[in-house]
Amino acid sequence: MNKTGVKICGLQSVEVLKSIINLPVDYIGFVFADSKRRIDGAQAGELLRVLDEWTPGSRPRSVGVFVNPDDALLNDVMEQAPLDVVQLHGQESPQRCSEIRERFGVQVFKAWSVDSHQPTGKGQTERPAEELEAYAGTIDALLLDTYDPLYGGGSGRTFAWDRIPAYQAWTHQHGIPLFVAGGLTADNAEKLVTEYHPEGLDVSSGVETDGVKDISKITAFVERVKQA
Repeated sequence: MNKTGVKICGLQSVEVLKSIINLPVDYIGFVFADSKRRIDGAQAGELLRVLDEWTPGSRPRSVGVFVNPDDALLNDVMEQAPLDVVQLHGQESPQRCSEIRERFGVQVFKAWSVDSHQPTGKGQTERPAEELEAYAGTIDALLLDTYDPLYGGGSGRTFAWDRIPAYQAWTHQHGIPLFVAGGLTADNAEKLVTEYHPEGLDVSSGVETDGVKDISKITAFVERVKQA
């Protein structure tokens, strides 16, 4: 990506998806884990057909969000909705990431929780390289999200962005993109892009009003990111 990519996550509505068809969105995310945004394989298949209406060459890539999925769930979803990417938010091992890549022919994005309360310092700087090295060669992108004790991520809260460079050094070393999630909105996305230059931003609740995707907020978010 020449510009920072945008992933709109938690899509559930055909109508909403059709309404953003002219926006330069790079990824569309569907949630298959415990969440108010959860959908099933049949719903995902219906939504994927809408992506085919995008102008050739501008079709967003489809991303399925899972937490510790077993093969039965992945098979069920992939048979009805052949995704481009599987995004993993659980305790999936490097070996499991490799298995999913090979077995289902998808890219794997690994979500990594960043504890927003842990102080920065030498230990925090060294931690990413130490813990992530086992994932080298097993994932296609790293996604940073704010740690949540219940779900591991998806809290809608930001973490301290000064943690990003330590993780970014690892992703650059291994030639994979870094995505950032957690409390992003049209109001703070431009600052994140201009100061830290992540390869992608992942937004869900930040483009919603009363828990429903808001077209005006999605439009503003995409425009701010692409102009940054």
